[in-house]
Amino acid sequence: MGWQRKDLLGLRNLTAEEIKLVLDTAVPMKEIIGRKIKKTPTLRGRSVITLFYENSTRTRSSFDLAAKYLSADTVGLTASSSSVSKGESLRDTGLTLNSMGVDVVVMRHPASGAAEYLAGCIPASVVNAGDGTHEHPTQGLLDMFTIREKKGNFAGLKVAIVGDILHSRVARSNIWGLTKMGAEVRVVGPTP
Repeated sequence: MGWQRKDLLGLRNLTAEEIKLVLDTAVPMKEIIGRKIKKTPTLRGRSVITLFYENSTRTRSSFDLAAKYLSADTVGLTASSSSVSKGESLRDTGLTLNSMGVDVVVMRHPASGAAEYLAGCIPASVVNAGDGTHEHPTQGLLDMFTIREKKGNFAGLKVAIVGDILHSRVARSNIWGLTKMGAEVRVVGPTP
């Protein structure tokens, strides 16, 4: 089974098989990162835009580098340096990017559900790089990749997530993903 979805919006709606497919596909990517020459033609001729409405260092640079390693053409946009600062709506920004022929939009946004909204407005694929307190599926997948690397699998694992769970999009993605893969997840945090 190959990836059948247009978008990656969260882990809640993915199946265990889809999560496994992503984790398995990430294995050779790790090998590419370790090479002296970090380039493959996988996304040659494709365009990837990172659209960040919130500040980010690790997530944004990770996506930018990954796209470049896979030979995609990349453009980075921030809300403060785009027409968003003049009041342009998310829908209009998406339609503008669509008219330019973008293939993938990687988006971080402070509003929960923003990635899903944008995905409904444009035919390009949307990758959620964190939306409000909803989800951060790519960070959740990275956490799961690391756990699988260290532990071998998820079945029977007991995982504790400690922190401000109520407001953590990463915790939410980890809970959905780990549970679907057979881990028992416990959360510990301050009372709301």
